[in-house]
Amino acid sequence: MFETLDDIESGNRVLVRVDLNSPVEDGIVKDNRRFSRHAKTVRELVDAGHRVVVMAHQGRPGRDSFVSLSQHADILAEHVGAPIHFVDDVYGESAVEAIRGLDAREALLLENVRMTDDELPERDPSVHADSAFVRTLAPEFDCYVNDAYSAAHRAHASLVGFPLVLPAYAGRVMEAEYEANTSIANREFDGQVTMVLGGAKATDVIDVMTALDEAIDHYLLGGIVGELFLRAAGHDVGYDVDGTELYDHQWEANEERIRELVAERGDRILLPTDLASERDGERTEFAVDGVRKDHPFLDVGSDTVDRYGAVIEDSSVVFVKGALGVFEDERFADGTVGILESIASTDCFSVVGGGDTSRAIELYGIDEDYFSHVSIAGGAYVRALTGESLPAVDALCRNRDDRG
Repeated sequence: MFETLDDIESGNRVLVRVDLNSPVEDGIVKDNRRFSRHAKTVRELVDAGHRVVVMAHQGRPGRDSFVSLSQHADILAEHVGAPIHFVDDVYGESAVEAIRGLDAREALLLENVRMTDDELPERDPSVHADSAFVRTLAPEFDCYVNDAYSAAHRAHASLVGFPLVLPAYAGRVMEAEYEANTSIANREFDGQVTMVLGGAKATDVIDVMTALDEAIDHYLLGGIVGELFLRAAGHDVGYDVDGTELYDHQWEANEERIRELVAERGDRILLPTDLASERDGERTEFAVDGVRKDHPFLDVGSDTVDRYGAVIEDSSVVFVKGALGVFEDERFADGTVGILESIASTDCFSVVGGGDTSRAIELYGIDEDYFSHVSIAGGAYVRALTGESLPAVDALCRNRDDRG
C-alpha cells in the first residue's frame, strides 16, 4: 500500500499530479467534478503550509481538446477558494522561476504536461526518471503527490517518473478511488453482489466478467454490450444498421467469448427484455422476443428497468460500469437514470464508475451522497475491476517500500 497526505510533514515544497482533463467546447473548458474533487487535495496541502505546484494534462496533441491549462487555473481556484497562479511553461526557465517564487500556502499550476515530448511515451519508470522533464523539476521539490487516479493506468513521466526520485504519496482522490474500486477484490461482502454493465466497449465488459468470475451473483447488461449478448442468445439484434459501426466488428472480435459466458453463466446474466428506439421523433419500446432490428436501439425498455431494479433492491452491493442507453438524449435516459435511481434508493454499498455513467448523475441531478462512491475514472476503473496493475499506483507502492 502507499502513504498518503497524512504522512507528509508541514512546510514542504510539494509537486502534485492531478487529472483536470475536461470537455472543451468552442475553446471553452467546462467545469466538472474533477476540479471539485482534486481541489480538496490542493486545499489541504495549501492549508498545511506547503508550497504547492500542480501538474495536469488536457487532451492529446492533434485533438481539439489539446489546449492550454490557463482556464483550468481559474476554475480550480474557484473550487479551492484561493488563488492558483499559472505559468505557460512545463519545466523551462519560466516554470522554474515561478516555482522558486512561491511562498508558503501558495499554489501554482504548470502548463499542460502533454506539451512536453517527455510526457506521453509509455516507458519504464526508470527511463522517465532520467528524462529532462523529471531531472529538471525534481530538485525543486521535497516530495511528490499523485492524485490522478483516473490516469493511473498510464506509464507517463509525470505519473511514474517522479516516485523514483522523490518521496511519493497518494492524494485524497487517489486514496478514495483506490479503496472503492478495488473493494470488489479486496473486501468480503455479506449478501448479493450485483454488477450493472453497459456502454460501448464490449471487450472491457467481457474482461471484467471474466476476471470477476464467481465474485458476482448477477450481471445486469445493457447498451451495446447488452445487444451483443442478446445476439448470442438468438435474438435479431446486436448488429449494425443505418450506417452505425458499433456492433459488427465487436461481435467478430468477441463472439466466442460472449457465447462462452452465456453458456457458463447464463443463470447469472440478465439481459434486456425490451429495447427503445426512435420512431417519428418519439421513444418507442419493443419487446425483444420477435423483434427485428431495422433502427438503432438507444436504450433498454421500461420492463427491463423494472426487472433490474428488483434485483438491485435485493442486493447488498452494486457496481456500475457503463451506461444502459444514450442518456445524453433525455428520451433515452430511462435505463441509465432508472438504474441509478434504484441504487440511490437502496441501502447498499455502491460504486458507480466510468466517466459517462458518473456524468449522468450530474446531468440528471442525482445526489452523489446516495452512492458509496462515484468514480471519475474510466480506464483505471476497468483495470481495477479486472485486477490489472496500475503503473502509477505501483510506483507509489514501490516508493513506500523503498523508503522502508
